[in-house]
Amino acid sequence: MQFKTKEEQVADFLREGIISGRFARGARLKQQEIATLLNTSITPVREALKLLEAEGYVAGDSFKGAVVAPFDIEASSEVLSLRILLETQLVKGAVERAKGADIAELKVMAEEFAAAFDAGDNETARAANYRFHHRLFEVAAMPQTLHFVQILWARYPFDLINRLSGRVSRAAQEHDDMLAAIIAGDTAAAMLATRQHIEAGFVELRDSLKADVSKVGK
Repeated sequence: MQFKTKEEQVADFLREGIISGRFARGARLKQQEIATLLNTSITPVREALKLLEAEGYVAGDSFKGAVVAPFDIEASSEVLSLRILLETQLVKGAVERAKGADIAELKVMAEEFAAAFDAGDNETARAANYRFHHRLFEVAAMPQTLHFVQILWARYPFDLINRLSGRVSRAAQEHDDMLAAIIAGDTAAAMLATRQHIEAGFVELRDSLKADVSKVGK
């Protein structure tokens, strides 16, 4: 795994927190609180927030400071298509480059995700989900593609999707399907499993939102 600067480590922590829902959309991110939590100085926190603002995870406000960017439902369909395009390529690269140690690490992460769900700790499960995908894509050694994917993740409603009833359990099975294909060295199956995993969450959220609108209309 490549060396990361302090600001990159802070940025990873905040991305995970935003995607998992630990930091809610619209919530203010206080630099000193984050620095204290991570036992670091203000400087890497400030630089991490600048990076995340450029990626779209946070928005700057002259009065409130950095706040978690709101979710744009209108952009989700386009982001979905781009995620499928780029993430299937990352999985292809991961299949080609994965070593035994990588597979073992991914298995542990998948198990942590499932264990957190079984324990009813959904926030931890959502964070573990982020770590699983991020580590899987790191294996591909395609840093530019991963960078663009992280920008797309900033615009995707993971926090809403993973709160859907039963979604975390289904995602755990989908992770197993992806890992099984990677272990078998089956590139086509791994890419298909990844596409189905991404689409499943989006379809479930879309159907849930439609149902909510229908209820309101009655």
